[in-house]
Amino acid sequence: MASSLRFRGAASGLRYWSRRQRPAATSLAAGKDLAPSCPVPPPAARFSRLTSEEIFSREALRLGRCLKPNILADVKAWRLLPLPLAPLVLPSLPLLGIQMDDVQRPFRDLGRVCSRSMASKTPVGFIGLGNMGNPMAKNLMKHGYPLIIYDVFPDACKEFQDAGEQVVSSPADVAEKADRIITMLPTSINAIEAYSGANGILKKVKKGSLLIDSSTIDPAISKELAKEAEKMGAVFMDAPVSGGVGAARSGNLTFMVGGVEDEFAAAQELLGCMGSNVVYCGAVGTGQAAKICNNMLLAISMIGTAETMNLGIRLGLDPKLLAKILNMSSGRCWSSDSYNPVPGVMDGVPSANNYQGGFGTTLMAKDLGLAQDSATSTKSPILLGSQAHQIYRMMCAKGYSKKDFSSVFQFLREEETF
Repeated sequence: MASSLRFRGAASGLRYWSRRQRPAATSLAAGKDLAPSCPVPPPAARFSRLTSEEIFSREALRLGRCLKPNILADVKAWRLLPLPLAPLVLPSLPLLGIQMDDVQRPFRDLGRVCSRSMASKTPVGFIGLGNMGNPMAKNLMKHGYPLIIYDVFPDACKEFQDAGEQVVSSPADVAEKADRIITMLPTSINAIEAYSGANGILKKVKKGSLLIDSSTIDPAISKELAKEAEKMGAVFMDAPVSGGVGAARSGNLTFMVGGVEDEFAAAQELLGCMGSNVVYCGAVGTGQAAKICNNMLLAISMIGTAETMNLGIRLGLDPKLLAKILNMSSGRCWSSDSYNPVPGVMDGVPSANNYQGGFGTTLMAKDLGLAQDSATSTKSPILLGSQAHQIYRMMCAKGYSKKDFSSVFQFLREEETF
């Protein structure tokens, strides 16, 4: 039956293309670009490898053309291949320097990629619409994903509901309506409640669901949640982020992903809508490990930048001039050139807005606590990390808990007792 259908399809293609106008021999010999409907493709050498994401769209299929998907980026073929063309072109491919497998692979993968494209139209669950979750969810919307939304604070959902997205009353309801779910929560306790609580995701999760947690939590908690999800037939991946609120808004976050490697491509499809870097780190928990290490270094460098700027100002240097010198010298770091803690040095950062927004001091203290716990369990010395943890805990006790973590500059300016 399958052979008969292939033969009938080939015959149909021959009849169809025999009625089309054939190109002049001189055009083919000269290697000129031909119209997409032309039965003879240009030489393969005229086409570079495709790196942009291309899928099988309904319009392309309606026109009888096949857009090469991103998973075939290394195929040396042409961008638009009329589907009925194969019976005429395939015998001549070696003469054009094109291997048969280069063209056969897109057809073999047609069904799989079409299914993936159709799956991408299904709703995505999103839980946690705080400073980071809100812009992340909006970027998914911009890429055409319908959302199933939940947040413990109903007001956080209002703008999404006004935009036509579906709001539900619990994480379990999200799991009932979506088989791909992203969570962005403040602490390990919040993550445990969202997944394993009385109305948690795992109460109604569907078999085969993909659960992506972008919270920054204890790696051990991620591993436990992954085990619980596996018992329910679902896949759990940890994918904490770096880049801050600005990167979340612009879609330039870095995701550090831990989990089953075979599921990474499925996670990357969604995470790529919210970030410019999606990095596979290894098994479940390694994403959290990478994030904890990154944030410990960030805290240390922010304190160092704040101390340096404070010292320079007290020595009579203009803060903008000092920042300029640091950023063209060996002391340059992200805290000095992209997130400077001194008011008036940079626009568009929390220090220019009385340290409102951004990454809260409480969250930084929490992440440093995770680093401290991990250092204790692995017997790793983190002298500066421990000191940074104590400084941010002191800041929380002194009224800085709701301010951005770069407010450590203000804290040091006001504290004369160190």
